[in-house]
Order: sequence, then structure tokens, then C-alpha cells
Amino acid sequence: MVISKKPLHFIVAALVAFLPLVNYANTTTDSTAVPVEAAAVAEGQHHAEEAPKDLKTEIKEFIGHHLMDSYDFHLFSYKDDAGVEKHIGFPLPVILIDNGLQVFSSAEFHHGEHAAESNGNYYRLYHGKIYKVANAEEEVAVDEHHHATNAQPLDFSITKNVFMIFVVALIMFFLFTNLAKSYAKNGGIASGAGRFFEPIILYIRDDIAIPNIGKNYKKYMSYLLTIFFFIWFLNIFGLTPLGINVTGNIAVTACLAILTYVITTLTANKNYWGHIFWMPGVPTPMKIILAPIELLGTIIKPFSLMIRLYANMVAGHVVLMSIIGLMFIFKNWLGSSLSFFLAFALSLLEILVAALQAYIFTMLSALYFGAANEEHHHDDHH
Repeated sequence: MVISKKPLHFIVAALVAFLPLVNYANTTTDSTAVPVEAAAVAEGQHHAEEAPKDLKTEIKEFIGHHLMDSYDFHLFSYKDDAGVEKHIGFPLPVILIDNGLQVFSSAEFHHGEHAAESNGNYYRLYHGKIYKVANAEEEVAVDEHHHATNAQPLDFSITKNVFMIFVVALIMFFLFTNLAKSYAKNGGIASGAGRFFEPIILYIRDDIAIPNIGKNYKKYMSYLLTIFFFIWFLNIFGLTPLGINVTGNIAVTACLAILTYVITTLTANKNYWGHIFWMPGVPTPMKIILAPIELLGTIIKPFSLMIRLYANMVAGHVVLMSIIGLMFIFKNWLGSSLSFFLAFALSLLEILVAALQAYIFTMLSALYFGAANEEHHHDDHH
């Protein structure tokens, strides 16, 4: 099995292609709303009087709020001349299983200020989660550790992250459907946006799939292409002012890693399992010791996939937004200017990281598929 040593070509091409996006990536839309957004973190507790918070605390809370999923697509907030806070965005459907199917709009929560009613049941938002309450006036009860004690209904809501997953799925469907149709119309020649994506598809096939999987690469190509462009597009959307952090959600990265694990396990040949449970060329007592270790290794591999993607994307968002927050802490032309240029440079790096993380996830998945399909070697038998 050979590991491709040509990722640099693809990385440079991806960086150049998405360089224009940097003008819109992580603009001050999020950062200028720090005092406004920080107040939304303590949802459901708007009636309680809280001590004034310093700017550093507000910035920390805003970063935490940005990383969380939400039940509405919030773009930005502002205060009108009367001092009333206005939220710009749109609600998303809330779908709960609680005494039957409960479906209503997230606008019923009024950004966490009111309880939502559905078929005689009442629900409140608290720290980004939905809890059941007895009536419209009741607040979510918390224990001494500030953990909610109310019951949680089974939640199948279309949150902001789920909405963006659907958006990216539709983009990919129409983009690559049109690319396939252009081959049929133009005699195997791509047209339109397909001219940009065709070299990337060929790169994944020739430099990732074939070297690492071998002759059985074709049955994995659809998954490798899907997982690469899915992660890449979501990472790019995460750099826009929309405030999307899908790949920074460990539930999403866990699902992607589980898919890789399931495909690896179900398509593995007997030689793969033979090397795990009865490693050739090793004394019998050592085989008994190594078998559980090798079996544990099959679980550790997808776990590392999950953590690597999650940690890198969360770290990028936290560091970038922290640097933007420094502009409001310094409040002078020197410190704020340095923070701005540092944030700009880091945004460029994040564009590279967005493509690099998609490449790494796809490359490691191909390696696992290749190991699962590796043919038996005569030397191992001896």
C-alpha cells in the first residue's frame, strides 16, 4: 500500500480558488454584536437580574454561543432608536416526540423569552436545548450545578446545523448532476463549474483512491468523493459571516467517522480479519494477546477521525474569534489594527485548513478501505 505524497498540488489549487472568499470570511458582523449576542446565552432566564459583565466575559460567552447549534438561523442583531433589540434571521421547524408528534416554529420561543405551546404542551429553551414546563409562566428548574432538571422531549428538530447539511447536500446534488450531464452532452468534456471540480475529482481518484485502495477502488469512489466535498463545503460555509459551525459539532464528525467504520467493517475481506484475530508469523501466545489489541485498534481509528476534524475546526473558530475580540479590548489604533491583520492572516490559513481537513479525512478513509481489502501475501503465510 502506498501513501500519496502529492497533497500540495490540491491544497494550492483549493487556496487559490477560494481566495476571493476571504473578503467575506469572519467579518465584523459577529464581533460587533458581542454585547448583544452575549445576552442570548442565558436563554429562559431573561427575568432574572444579573450583575453587569465585563467585556472579556461577554466575548467568551459570545464565542461559546457562536459554537452552539440553534433552533433558528440568526444572522445579526441590532437595537433601534427606542432601544428595542431586533433580530434578523428566520425560524426553523421544531419537531418533538412528546405525547405524540409536536411540530411548531422556533419563532414561538421568541429567542428564548417565552414558552412555546403545542397541543397543550409547553416548552422552553435553556442553553440551546428544549425542556418541557407545566405552563407558559414556569421557568426551567436548575440544580445547584445549574443543570436543568426538567424533562427533555425526543428532539428531531431542523436546527441550523441540520439546515446547512441539507443546503450543502442540495448544492452537491445539483452541481455534480450537472457535471455528469455535461459529459453526455459534450462528448466527455466538462462544462461550466464542472471544469473547476473535474481536476479535483480526478485527483481524489488518481492520488488518493487508487494508490491506497488498489484495484477495488471503484466501489469506494462515490463515498470518498461525497465525504470530501461534503466536509470541504461545510468548512467553507463556516468561514462566512453566517456563523455556521457544522464540522465543529462532535455529533456530526462522529456520524462521519461511524460511516467510515461501518463501510470498512462490512467490506473487509477474510485476510483483514485474519490479521486481526490470528496474526500470521507471530507465536501463538502472542496471537492471543495481540487479537484484542488489534480489535481495539479498529475502533480507535474512526475515533481519531472524529476528534481530529472536530478539534481542528473548533480550535480555528475559537482562535479566530478571540483575535477579533481583542480589537474591542485594546480600543486603540495600534492594538486593534494588529488584531485585524492577524485575524485576516488567520482567515487565509483557515481557508487552507478547510480543504486540508477534508483531504485528511478522505485520505485516512481510503487508507482504512485499502487495509480492509489488502490481498493475502504468500510471505505472510510462511
